[in-house]
Amino acid sequence: MLYRDITELIGNTPLLRLDPARHGLEGTELYAKLEFCNPFGSVKDRIAWGMIRGDLAEITRRAQTLIEASSGNTAKALQVLAAMRGLRLRVLTNRAKVPEVRDMLELLGGDLEELPGLSECPDPTVPNDVFSTIEALMAQHPGDFYHTAQYTNPVNVHTHHDTTGREIADDLGHVDLLFGGLGTTGSTRGAATFLRAANPRLQTIGIVSTKEDFIPGIRSEAELWDVGLFEPAFYTEIIPVRAADAIEATLDLARTHGVLAGPTTGATYWAAQQYLRRCPAPAGPPRRAVIIACDRLEPYLSYIRQRRPDLFGRARHAVPADLTDAEVAAGPEISPGDLAARLGEPDLISVDTRGSMAYRVGHVPGSVNIRDDCLEDMLRHGTPFPAARTIVLICPAGDYSRRLAAFLTRAGHDAASLVGGIVAWRDAGLPLESSLAAGLAARQ
Repeated sequence: MLYRDITELIGNTPLLRLDPARHGLEGTELYAKLEFCNPFGSVKDRIAWGMIRGDLAEITRRAQTLIEASSGNTAKALQVLAAMRGLRLRVLTNRAKVPEVRDMLELLGGDLEELPGLSECPDPTVPNDVFSTIEALMAQHPGDFYHTAQYTNPVNVHTHHDTTGREIADDLGHVDLLFGGLGTTGSTRGAATFLRAANPRLQTIGIVSTKEDFIPGIRSEAELWDVGLFEPAFYTEIIPVRAADAIEATLDLARTHGVLAGPTTGATYWAAQQYLRRCPAPAGPPRRAVIIACDRLEPYLSYIRQRRPDLFGRARHAVPADLTDAEVAAGPEISPGDLAARLGEPDLISVDTRGSMAYRVGHVPGSVNIRDDCLEDMLRHGTPFPAARTIVLICPAGDYSRRLAAFLTRAGHDAASLVGGIVAWRDAGLPLESSLAAGLAARQ
């Protein structure tokens, strides 16, 4: 077929039947909606185009800059669409954790700014979370920005209702179960709403990462409440998945079905298998289940290499995520008052694991900043701290740092987690060092 614009290739993605002899789910026809066949490589192509197409003429006339909170596929799709029309995109994010995403945005001319997130900001009067920063920029420069607002924009849901859901229904008719990763939650809500018109008993299962883990493209079970479109009652069940299981299922999809999808899809496939085995199929015709394969595998090779170096012929070292819940619960802790009393001791190292912006806004005096992902990468090659020093780990609320403290203790270090994290330190009225002014001056 002949196409005159790349946007004509958005949508109408294939629906692949996964061989039952390979997935082994009795009484189940399992299908994968191959959203990575969209022209920019992901399910987010649909909403990126959907959120701007109706206003594109006015956006172009006013030479507005698109602005969005994103660290992944939405930003990539918006950047391509903007660049094609001579427009700019400004992306704000808590963290671009996948290097390939950052590289792609920079390659295409995107303006990426990483911020700490509200939960990491020790001073609530400083608007350094993504959404308040966007609001402040739009107030300071009225008319200059067009906010696509993927986390709250109903066009997100409507687009998937009118396209993704309709396409699945056209191909399959009756669908019994829909599985999808929860990022903005738009794809599952939109598609399921359309499919429920034909089958009011449709089961919709959302997939998230466990609260201590990270899977690109989806929220953790602790982060969903930040999503304006999230409606917990909409879902039959929400299943948390560990990154290790998502990676194994990603490889399974590639090796057994030829589906080169990313780890969000791996997590969805793993959750679908667990759920469908736990809930046997009723007697009668096979039930029809669909998973949304949201993007491709290639952009996540660094993510997989970091967590599974053994797959690339390298030795795998223990990491904090390997600890059991019991081991984490036994992790040593130190109260804000006790840490304050020990500041200045020569054998004490305080390590703040938050992002650099959050650290600059305010940190425990004398602490050093090693961002969580950088620290975990160090730990994969051995502990970077002298055995004779006491190490205090600091994170926003004390959960992640307790896992790190337990891990370092198991490795023979004298380590402890700051109880309640930087939030508890601030709430105790203890002093914070700040280099915010210098940081802001450097950014201007």
